[in-house]
Amino acid sequence: MFYEPREDSFLILKHIKKYTEKQDSILEIGTGSGILAEESAKYCGDIIACDINKEQIKKLKTENKNKKIKFLYSDLFSNLNQKFNFILFNPPYLSSNKIRDIRIDGGKDGTEIIEKFLKQAKRYLKQNGKMLLVCSNLNKNIKHIFKRYKYRFKKIDEEKTFFEKILLYELR
Repeated sequence: MFYEPREDSFLILKHIKKYTEKQDSILEIGTGSGILAEESAKYCGDIIACDINKEQIKKLKTENKNKKIKFLYSDLFSNLNQKFNFILFNPPYLSSNKIRDIRIDGGKDGTEIIEKFLKQAKRYLKQNGKMLLVCSNLNKNIKHIFKRYKYRFKKIDEEKTFFEKILLYELR
């Protein structure tokens, strides 16, 4: 079972060209269906697209026709050892008392996975690199978390759904 593209994926998709054009090293964490990696491949150099779902990575490797994309099993940065100009992450950000569905449950306050990502991400980002990160307006303390890990950030877009606003942030 993998994450079907939804409003959050399509929100990022609108900005892929602007952020990936002419980049030589791109990482997508939590690739799910692979649509963001596939779109990015139209505008840039090589891409590593990771996911924690081993079965989905096997499927994507089998179906992938684009030689620019390398699909890799990784729990966040666990199987990576290089730096990137651009990192893209559409994390699970819905709050839950216990993470049951790794595709959508972000733990307490919906920020547990986001915090794990932010703690590690700077080690994998080249100087002057950028990241795109999706979250929800229901993640009440998200700006505080960005500041705690010393990221500069700006909201670049949002999408209203029936119960939340999906927010897209650029981080440096």
